[in-house]
Amino acid sequence: MAHTQNSETIIAQGVRVEGDFNSQGDVYIEGELSGSLHTDQSLKIGESARIHAEVSAESAVIAGEVRGNIRISDRLELLETSVIYGDIQVETLSISPGAKVNGRISMGSMVMPVEESVEESAS
Repeated sequence: MAHTQNSETIIAQGVRVEGDFNSQGDVYIEGELSGSLHTDQSLKIGESARIHAEVSAESAVIAGEVRGNIRISDRLELLETSVIYGDIQVETLSISPGAKVNGRISMGSMVMPVEESVEESAS
């Protein structure tokens, strides 16, 4: 299990990470990740990224592919190249023309903060 604190973590194109990835700082992914992904800060998923994981973050911008449920406590931006296979829970959502979502979307104040959802899943 990887843990990072108060910094930016980059998973470059060509790098594959498996397991539970937890960060307290910003995360930028261009490679592949499978398992689970959590950050207390912002998440950027690049166009070449392939994520097979449950994802949670404070905010996120996605341009690549995510297969798994996404829980964002603040703002999620799906760019035109993004492909999502899973349910999304978010406070504010921006979807560019061309983005693809195959799953349910829940928005607004009913979304639980990231910290509470992580604690619940640990119980």
